[in-house]
Amino acid sequence: QDEMIDVIGATKGKGFNGVVTRWGVTRLARKSHRGLRKVACIGSWHPARVQFQVPRSGQRGYHHRTEINKKIYRIGKAVKDDPNNAMTENDLTEKSITPIGGFSHYGEVNEDWVMVKGTVMGCRKRLITLRKSLLPQVSRKATEKVELKFIDTASKM
Repeated sequence: QDEMIDVIGATKGKGFNGVVTRWGVTRLARKSHRGLRKVACIGSWHPARVQFQVPRSGQRGYHHRTEINKKIYRIGKAVKDDPNNAMTENDLTEKSITPIGGFSHYGEVNEDWVMVKGTVMGCRKRLITLRKSLLPQVSRKATEKVELKFIDTASKM
């Protein structure tokens, strides 16, 4: 708890996309011949190859990513060990971490869990790796103690 970690995983997959969506290339003029969501020129005559810097259509998403310096807010026990694992010092309501009706596209949390600040890459139920941060953590944000006052378990639908 109150430690910085790195999160490693694959991002949410988005399938095969064209250059406008994938790289943010500007669309061509309205009356362009044979389509307008393209790259106008993909390179000079010589070198007689398409260089890797030229935006091309292809896979978007499901890429391997490492996000560094995520703060651990809380580590919780399984429901069978601690049925009231979402209680805090200020909020004495007896409740579990699972919101009313469960997490969307996931369900109920029954095992041990980790609450991390911010987002984590990938879709629900995707396997991710949590590792200790490789950098020495000396900043004020990294060393401060976090005291949660309230954990919201209202419906997430």
